[in-house]
Amino acid sequence: MDNRFWFRQAGYGMMAHWGLYSLLAGEYRGRRCTTYAEWIQSCMAIPNAEYEQLAKCFDPMYFDADEWIRLAKDAGMEYFVFTSKHHDGFAMFRSAADPFNIVDATPFKRDVVEELANACARHGLKFGLYYSQELDWHHFHGGGYDRQTPCAGVSWDNSWDYPEREKKKFSVCFEEKIKPQVAEILKNYGDLCLIWFDVPYTITPDQSKELFEMVKKYQPECLINSRLGNGAYDYVSLGDNEYPEAPPSGDIQADPNELDGYKYSPYGLYETAGTLNSSWGFKYYDQNWITAETVVARREKLNSYGINYLLNVGPDGLGRIPSFSQEVLRKAAR
Repeated sequence: MDNRFWFRQAGYGMMAHWGLYSLLAGEYRGRRCTTYAEWIQSCMAIPNAEYEQLAKCFDPMYFDADEWIRLAKDAGMEYFVFTSKHHDGFAMFRSAADPFNIVDATPFKRDVVEELANACARHGLKFGLYYSQELDWHHFHGGGYDRQTPCAGVSWDNSWDYPEREKKKFSVCFEEKIKPQVAEILKNYGDLCLIWFDVPYTITPDQSKELFEMVKKYQPECLINSRLGNGAYDYVSLGDNEYPEAPPSGDIQADPNELDGYKYSPYGLYETAGTLNSSWGFKYYDQNWITAETVVARREKLNSYGINYLLNVGPDGLGRIPSFSQEVLRKAAR
């Protein structure tokens, strides 16, 4: 089946933000993170040398890929999107490009992306992967150093370990890490329904095009969201927790400060990614849960406009999806 047709019919999916940041749960040295939990390294300017130590503690004994995917299935979702690498640069899969990954750097030593891919295949869900293609706080040349707009941390790039921005060249990070890791996730985990890129700014048009063409080379049916940047995409990711009051229409560019840069999809494919509370990653004290009724209302409204609803969960450091999330999702199922 053409994935564009499938995507248009899917309507509802689950996203999961899970990584080393889940261990901190929104708190660092007696201070609470005031922004998203997955941004805690930047929010608190945690040095890489210290952040790397979290990997030695990451051994999530309760992680069960089948349990996660069964929840998504029970909730009525059609696809599952997982954070293979977030802005902290830690890969949740085995990577030959960088040993800073869950197999090589942790006592867990299991490839989470592989287990989730296999679970999706067993339970009949489409599988997609999030990958932060520009921001990488673990790499000296990670992008975002030329962006001055506000963010969820002290800076878009790692300015606390690597303050000499004039020496940074994103092309180095792009060649050394980004391209090899994108190739790995495309080649090693079976059919992907989509790649969910994020936060383009430093990335050049040629680099966006190169990643777009790489995806299509290895997986021609894999859809690419608009946050790859520079107009290279198959479908539009609307703003985080964006719930429009009217259907998207017209070939109209968005505000230039928008992360995706465009609000028009040539294929009529749109998606809103939303949270169940106020964070994407796990934050133990964030109890600002939306209700099942709100989930149902948002889903119905978005779907009536032809927009998919990708609803996020933030598992904790032990690999558990919080009971609050599970209760809402099951109650909102139909």
